[in-house]
Amino acid sequence: QVQLVESGGGLVQPGGSLRLSCVASGGIFSSATMGWYRQAPGKERKLVAISNSAGSTVYADSVKGRFTISRDNAKNTVYLQMNSLKPEDTAVYYCVSSNLYWGQGTQVTVSS
Repeated sequence: QVQLVESGGGLVQPGGSLRLSCVASGGIFSSATMGWYRQAPGKERKLVAISNSAGSTVYADSVKGRFTISRDNAKNTVYLQMNSLKPEDTAVYYCVSSNLYWGQGTQVTVSS
């Protein structure tokens, strides 16, 4: 059983930055594909970024050039660096491991 705990969400002004963290326990982190999804109110959950065990990454078009996913296998942690944030980035952000295990989510609100 893999457990995921996200942190780093909050309120930020448009144009600002946040870094989300997700610490995993259980399983073999280094071999897992890790990802971030987000869900805005009244909308479906959507992929933001993923990082596989080889370090390859995929991003949603809406965040390319602004968000960066990275991982530290020694710390069992995956990060999402979010720059140039926009109001439309407002959502609950979820960490996922191997498309099976989900964190509880962390709220990101971009507003002036």
